[in-house]
Amino acid sequence: MEITFKINGKTITHNVKSSLLLIDLIRDIMKLKGTKPGCLEGECGACSVIIDGKAINSCMYLAINAHGKEIITIEGLRNKDNTLDDVQEKMLEHGAVQCGFCTSGMVMTTKAYSDKCKSEGLVPDREQVKKSLEGNLCRCTGYIKIIDAVVAVNKN
Repeated sequence: MEITFKINGKTITHNVKSSLLLIDLIRDIMKLKGTKPGCLEGECGACSVIIDGKAINSCMYLAINAHGKEIITIEGLRNKDNTLDDVQEKMLEHGAVQCGFCTSGMVMTTKAYSDKCKSEGLVPDREQVKKSLEGNLCRCTGYIKIIDAVVAVNKN
C-alpha cells in the first residue's frame, strides 16, 4: 500500500506492507536510529514519536496508519536555527541523561506534553509531570532528574 506522510518536516511517499510497524519503517527503511526498540510491547516508551502532536509508541503503530499524518522523531526535534529544543536543553541541564536508551522516548513524550500544556496555558505540578511520564521506563536515573527537567520545561 502506498502511503504519504510528513516526517521531520519532509513529505515522504512509500510503499509499505500492511503489517509493517512504524518503528520498522522509521529505523530500517528511513534509517532514523534515534527511535529505539525496547520492549516491542508498548510498555517502555523508548520508541515514542510524535504523531500529529501526540506521543505514541511506534512499536504498536502500523505504518499504514501514518498516511496523511505528521510525524516527528528525535532527529527532527531541533529548532529551525539548528539549536537543541528546550526539552533537550533541560534534559542536559538537569543531568537527566545517563545510558541514553530511554532518552529519545522521554524527550518525545515530554515535548508532546509540554506543547499541550503551553497551548492550554497550563503549568503542571510535579505530580502531573510524573503522570505524563507514565509508560516511559528508565533503568538508570530513578526519574528525579527527568522529572526536574520536565518541570523546568513547563515553567512559565
